[in-house]
Amino acid sequence: MRHDDARQLLNRTGFAADLDEIEAFTKLSRNEAVEKLLARTGRPAATPPPAWAMTYERPPRLKLLDEDARKRFRRRLREQVIELRNWWITEMLTTSSPFTEKMTLFWHNHFTSSIRKVRSPVLMYRQNHLLRHYAFGNFRDFLHVVAKDPAMMIWLDTAADRKRHPNENFSREVMELFTLGLGHYTQRDVTESARAYTGWSIDRDRGEFVFRPRQHDDGPKTFLGRTGNFNGDEVLDIILDQPAVAGFITAKLWRHFVSLNPDPRELQPIARRFRESGYDIKVALRGILASDAFYAPRNRAVLFKSPVDFVVGTLRQFRFDVGDATPFSFICARLGQNLFAPPNVAGWPGGEAWINSNTLLARKQFLGRIFRGQERMAAGLSGAPRMMQATANRMMMVAPKTAMGGIGRRITRGMTALHFDEHRWFAQFEPGDRAAIERVIYAGRPVQQPRPGATGVELLKELTLDPMYELI
Repeated sequence: MRHDDARQLLNRTGFAADLDEIEAFTKLSRNEAVEKLLARTGRPAATPPPAWAMTYERPPRLKLLDEDARKRFRRRLREQVIELRNWWITEMLTTSSPFTEKMTLFWHNHFTSSIRKVRSPVLMYRQNHLLRHYAFGNFRDFLHVVAKDPAMMIWLDTAADRKRHPNENFSREVMELFTLGLGHYTQRDVTESARAYTGWSIDRDRGEFVFRPRQHDDGPKTFLGRTGNFNGDEVLDIILDQPAVAGFITAKLWRHFVSLNPDPRELQPIARRFRESGYDIKVALRGILASDAFYAPRNRAVLFKSPVDFVVGTLRQFRFDVGDATPFSFICARLGQNLFAPPNVAGWPGGEAWINSNTLLARKQFLGRIFRGQERMAAGLSGAPRMMQATANRMMMVAPKTAMGGIGRRITRGMTALHFDEHRWFAQFEPGDRAAIERVIYAGRPVQQPRPGATGVELLKELTLDPMYELI
């Protein structure tokens, strides 16, 4: 592979590869490089989860609690969600398989669920574990398992399905957002399939799926042209029999890894092989990542970095020593990507939606802060706790008057302790070889050149403020 091809592959499937990684991949062919990436996947997270994540506790009914009990529950919920987000950010920063984290994040935005409705950090942690376990597996198995995931069932109201009152939320979204897309089903298909999912429920004491036969509608149903006494699993299999599924999933993977406008002529052969494989996700990924289109000049520097790509990628790119991840989970939220809390059932829209006047300014402020000296950084963060408190209040249902002093102090300490060793970082390049630095940190040619005399950290600050740094 050429240098730029290796960089393209590593950065689209990971978080900002450094020079050593890129050079290692230049010794491989495209197929060898893709296989090497896939061989590193499928591992559980190496970062230990919070201790509470191992024990499920049934969330209380807030209407039955007095005001003090509600405050205590919300405070504990807030603290656990912060720990959960920090756990995932830490895993992204330290993982030996960035591709695993990128795919887990992809599926988190495909099979969306949010803590705002689920209200159980344990269930959200379990769902994250499920997403990473099936991220490169079989999509048929994946769909069946995630459909019965308790966090998903709460999020889309499947757990409330009853024979006399079938809920259509899941039956609609499983077709529109998870498998087929609009135009491939009718309202009658939504209504009939909702009946099939009745009886699916949750054991509220254990937080696990349970089937309640007395609540299941076992009568005949007509769905996508077939008639029978279908149950929920049979309906999912009928969906998976539709040719549109392979095209829908492949197109979404293409938009995530290649470009926002897939060419049907390039997409269809990959979708066909994906379907013929029985929905082996790795088959689709191999087809996309080894395609000529993936490396074509027209598809370079065409995707905007998500907040997670931007924050985690920057910290990994420049080899920052990071202790507490609290500041970075809040910064991602401020930039528009609050982990475990997508905005709605459709997830984060991505693309140009990541960039507006507010988020662009916040990105520049983030870059300025992390490259400051420790003393200047500490002085420049005087307003950070208040800013992060407002972000947490909005994103996590925390009342504005809730005390966030402890979190504010953790954010300040975390940013102050952040360390960048410029001598170690620049040592990977020949002295004065600015072109080599640009080829590592940019997906394309920069818009403007830094000041001729800029060196060290000042040079990096100018390089990262170039618009090209926003693209991947």
